[in-house]
Amino acid sequence: MSESANGVAKLIYRVAAKDRAAFTQLYRVTAPKLLGIVLRMLRDRSWADDVIQEAYVKIWQKADLFDADKSSPLTWLASVARHLAIDELRRNPVGRTSTGEDLEQVASRQVAVQEQLESEEEAGRLNHCIDELEKDRQDMVRLAYLYGWSRDELASQFEQPVNTVKTWLHRALKQIRRCLEL
Repeated sequence: MSESANGVAKLIYRVAAKDRAAFTQLYRVTAPKLLGIVLRMLRDRSWADDVIQEAYVKIWQKADLFDADKSSPLTWLASVARHLAIDELRRNPVGRTSTGEDLEQVASRQVAVQEQLESEEEAGRLNHCIDELEKDRQDMVRLAYLYGWSRDELASQFEQPVNTVKTWLHRALKQIRRCLEL
């Protein structure tokens, strides 16, 4: 572990003991990195800020679960934030709109009601088939095909080689195709 990673690990252990000063310091040192991860996933600053706030609440509550022998401190922190961002993407697959103007733009782009209903039915079937995949594959497929993540970004996020990501995506798409044909 590098010295800075060791310092972050010590801060997490102090947070587990409910040390507020350590929590403030942990936030100051790690929030920019976590915000970058979440912002890349959600592509909306205010939404990412909300998720980061929720992530630090969870970190405060669950710091006692951190084990430096199992993962690096930044990996553990990023995992907490990433999982919350993925949960947000599942709850709001088309993103979040925040202003009346945004809502007007969405309304002006809507297609005819029948076409919209057909699209929702197809999306429901697709989501059902994606939900049949293993958890990591579900997340990977959604990030790749709904949010446009590159294989390199996925490899970094899931801590896997690019070729492994490529294989997993290929197999996941085959499984989804079979599911949709049923």
